[in-house]
Amino acid sequence: MASQPQSVHEFTVKDAKGDDVDLSIYKGKVLLIVNVASMCGLANSNYTELSEIYQKHKDQGLEILAFPCNQFGSQEPGTNEEIQEFVCTRFKAEYPVFDKVDVNGSNASPIYKYLKSSKGGIFGDSIKWNFSKFLVDKDGHVVDRYAPTTSPLSIEKDIKKLLEKVK
Repeated sequence: MASQPQSVHEFTVKDAKGDDVDLSIYKGKVLLIVNVASMCGLANSNYTELSEIYQKHKDQGLEILAFPCNQFGSQEPGTNEEIQEFVCTRFKAEYPVFDKVDVNGSNASPIYKYLKSSKGGIFGDSIKWNFSKFLVDKDGHVVDRYAPTTSPLSIEKDIKKLLEKVK
């Protein structure tokens, strides 16, 4: 039996072009991993605040990893190209937007299976909606999980704490 992954750095995911991205490239960075959807009512506030936080903290070692997902109300129907265009043009996102994934069910992306198993809690094992957020420390361990309605700016203090931690 394969051993359970110990950190997000052990995963390889696809970027929006379909190329493999080894998440170990993010060792030493604080990550905010978010399942996103362009047509969601939460998109405007979340994308705006995610871009704001990224601009403020990217030089201190923050990376935001956005994973488009069409599992909630079919609110991410576009192609990867359309999603990139939307996020980068409308919200000036400079953080990586990856390949569209499933976050729940038997076809859930392995990274999401890991995230959910690391932080279940009151949310249970499944992702409830678009813009669920996972905060990951510099060692690749999930330290917190936030509801879709949690404003990215409201978790900035938690992000700062992790950024200030010396390895």
